[in-house]
Amino acid sequence: MQAPVLVLKDSLKRESGTKVHHGNIQASKAVADIIRTTLGPRSMLKMLLDASGGIVVTNDGNAILRELDIAHPAAKSMIELSRTQDEEVGDGTTSVIVLAGEMLHVAEAFIDKHYHPTVICRAYNKALEDAIAVLDKIAMTIDVKDRATMLGLVKSCIGTKFTSQFGDLIADLALDATTIVGVDLGQGLREVDIKKYIKVEKVPGGQLEDSVVLKGVMINKDVIAPGKMRRKIFNPRIILLDCPLEYKKGENQTNAELLKEEDWGVLLKLEEEYIESLCVQILKFKPDLVITEKGLSDLACHYFSKAGVSAIRRLRKTDNNRIAKACGAVIVNRPDELQESDVGTGAGIFEVKKIGDEFFAFIVDCKEPKACTVLLRGPSKDLLNEVERNLQDAMSVARNILKNPKLVPGGGATELTVSATLKQKSSSVEGIEKWPYEAAAIAFEAIPRTLAQNCGVNVIRTMTALQGKHANGENAWIGIDGNTGVITDVKEKKIWDAYNVKAQTFKTAIEAACLLLRIDDIVSGIKKKQPPGAKAPSKPQVETEGDADNEQIIPE
Repeated sequence: MQAPVLVLKDSLKRESGTKVHHGNIQASKAVADIIRTTLGPRSMLKMLLDASGGIVVTNDGNAILRELDIAHPAAKSMIELSRTQDEEVGDGTTSVIVLAGEMLHVAEAFIDKHYHPTVICRAYNKALEDAIAVLDKIAMTIDVKDRATMLGLVKSCIGTKFTSQFGDLIADLALDATTIVGVDLGQGLREVDIKKYIKVEKVPGGQLEDSVVLKGVMINKDVIAPGKMRRKIFNPRIILLDCPLEYKKGENQTNAELLKEEDWGVLLKLEEEYIESLCVQILKFKPDLVITEKGLSDLACHYFSKAGVSAIRRLRKTDNNRIAKACGAVIVNRPDELQESDVGTGAGIFEVKKIGDEFFAFIVDCKEPKACTVLLRGPSKDLLNEVERNLQDAMSVARNILKNPKLVPGGGATELTVSATLKQKSSSVEGIEKWPYEAAAIAFEAIPRTLAQNCGVNVIRTMTALQGKHANGENAWIGIDGNTGVITDVKEKKIWDAYNVKAQTFKTAIEAACLLLRIDDIVSGIKKKQPPGAKAPSKPQVETEGDADNEQIIPE
């Protein structure tokens, strides 16, 4: 007897695809809804409990999503977006999720009407190109040398963060730090490496106002022999080493046969002479401070203190690199290769200070340092962590502007202009793509709408008024003042955004929406855990979207 053949009708197949799309769209919207309330200056904070039982209080989109533990694959890919945004431009982590969620939300209607996802994606990509063209048109270039403008810009970009209540403090710190470590690459390009050369040291205690940018480096170390070595040296000559100043232990078990008892003395003497020769090679260059990443024996310590040289041992490699950048020294791997040019003379003062109950070594007042340390003070660890996150964002914003000194209006004005222009253009789009194109235009309004919601004003009235002002793509600078919810000229209020951040937000959001729309099946490769005693399934099972739908999107 012939086995019955199952014919999948086209409509059935389409149904299953639509179901998957719905599941993905719902998951993405759920993620967007979690952090929707953290957009804008009057936004809510979220309190997160992490795995180790600690708490994080923040309104940084990326920090919140990082802590979430989500099972749904589509939601996971949404969370990746905000991480990408954070690494790429450092700001706009919330906007990108809200925008992507909205793009998927408006696509839902077309999926229901059985539009093919490729058509929707084509329309979205066309909308993205036009949106970037609008950005180019309304962007204005600024002079990065003008400190007041730069300060206003960084301030308006981190105005949505928790630390905005401390005024210019964070903006000042960020600008100072990024200006110090900026390197000119020629042709008007600047490279600012925040990760490598700016170290943020958080020391609980004191007030936030005591935070400073040090023109040099601060490390959590004391000199080796505090009583014998100087703790304050002006214009020190610094030698940086990447080798141990102690006798090398033999490779695994070394056997030495001692025939006479004098041989023992000879052996010890050889060790001492080896260390002495190392120290002599170093002391030839008359250093005031010797820093090594590895160990430094008591004997070497004795020779140094006798010569009046301060020494610090077991320093982190990254810190050593920063000190090298700050004082102009070169890290040397073997003492016999030392040259005069390797000695760092750029530092103004070396000093060991006690802050709280720990000792910190400062190498500061450097001439033209290319690395710096931001010292943050504050009442509690939680507050300091939040300030550090905000400072990272502020430094990223400053870096973006130094790299590409173009501004676009903030406060939702850019999105409204893009939206109005796309609505106009949608009439000239031919064929079936016209409708998804227009929907994408409407989706851009999610950002100003969310801003209005978070200010607590009447959303419908505000949005209608704004759409009226932006009707034909004019009045590009009319937006919402996030603090009061009033419609204002954002140019006067100095509510700006960096061009890089906006462009990246649009690109990431739309490309991600297209990616999720093109998924039509979720096939699970994970074996479901079998309860003991249950018999194994006879054939491999494909998890249908129905199952994926039932899984909780967000953990209780």
